[in-house]
Amino acid sequence: MSLQIIEAQTGENPVATILIMHGLGADGRDFVPIAEQLDLSSIGPVRFLFPSAPHMPVTINGGYSMPAWYDILGADLVSRQDEAGMRQTQASMEAIIANEKARGIAASRIVVAGFSQGCAMALMAGLRHKERLAGIAGLSGYLPLAEKTLAEGSAANKDVPIFLAHGSRDGVVALPRAVATRDALTAMGYPVEWHEYLMEHSVCPQEVADLEKWLLRVLA
Repeated sequence: MSLQIIEAQTGENPVATILIMHGLGADGRDFVPIAEQLDLSSIGPVRFLFPSAPHMPVTINGGYSMPAWYDILGADLVSRQDEAGMRQTQASMEAIIANEKARGIAASRIVVAGFSQGCAMALMAGLRHKERLAGIAGLSGYLPLAEKTLAEGSAANKDVPIFLAHGSRDGVVALPRAVATRDALTAMGYPVEWHEYLMEHSVCPQEVADLEKWLLRVLA
């Protein structure tokens, strides 16, 4: 699956890459303004990658075609999951990471991040990547294929730092689903930094500030 990718650098010769996956119905442009709010200058130039999902029919939206990383088969998100679609997107993310490594950015200097569906894919691909990543950031999302995560998780990323943030008023991915994700990852031994904000299915300024602090720490 060849993806269109928006690329932005804060300077020449970047020392780290942040791959950001958008949510359902959006595209790579969605998180460009938020990334522009991050001040990561103390660690040096950073490359941001914003891929756009392909259009596909989405079951929960009546089969309407829209940008999606995988199909959403039901409202509870976990009883029926589009594993094939997730695996395909995971392979695309692996190809992006491999390309970054070929460009001279070590896996240990790469952060995978995402919002909503993009959060699900960041967690799925990041935890399974065979080389140690700098970190995984998940905003307003959940852990897909949770029952397979422990068995499929990479030994290299068994202690990868994870940033999870969610809105207490989220009506798309309900807070209990996010809490269950946090608890499942913690039970598996992953170091999770949890943040909860008084917001809906969105991003707030305090969240951006907290994410910036976490990025500076994992990329220091």
